Amino acid sequence: MTAPTPMVSAPELKKKDLIDRVVAASGVKKRDAKPAVEATLAVLGEALSEGRDLNLPPLGKTKINNVKDKANARVLNLRLRRPTRMIHETDGKETAPESDKSTTSPLADRGEDG
Repeated sequence: MTAPTPMVSAPELKKKDLIDRVVAASGVKKRDAKPAVEATLAVLGEALSEGRDLNLPPLGKTKINNVKDKANARVLNLRLRRPTRMIHETDGKETAPESDKSTTSPLADRGEDG
């Protein structure tokens, strides 16, 4: 078993930046993206508050390790498992490796149907 690789922390992603990135990635107008992003964040927050684990490709799968109620907040310690991705230098988009068929296509290749 190998030790986890330490990560250098990047700048915090704020909601405004997230909305701007969604607009850039999807091509929708900001006035359309903002309510959808805010609703998504609210639903995710509610699900985590209920103690639900999340399985949201391509983000990954979260598991709540423990919960602590503090005076002004509820602290959730989560574990996030992300599938290994390869980033193509040509377009900078993440794609799943060939061995991870579950995230690339919901359909079986010829001969894979069992």
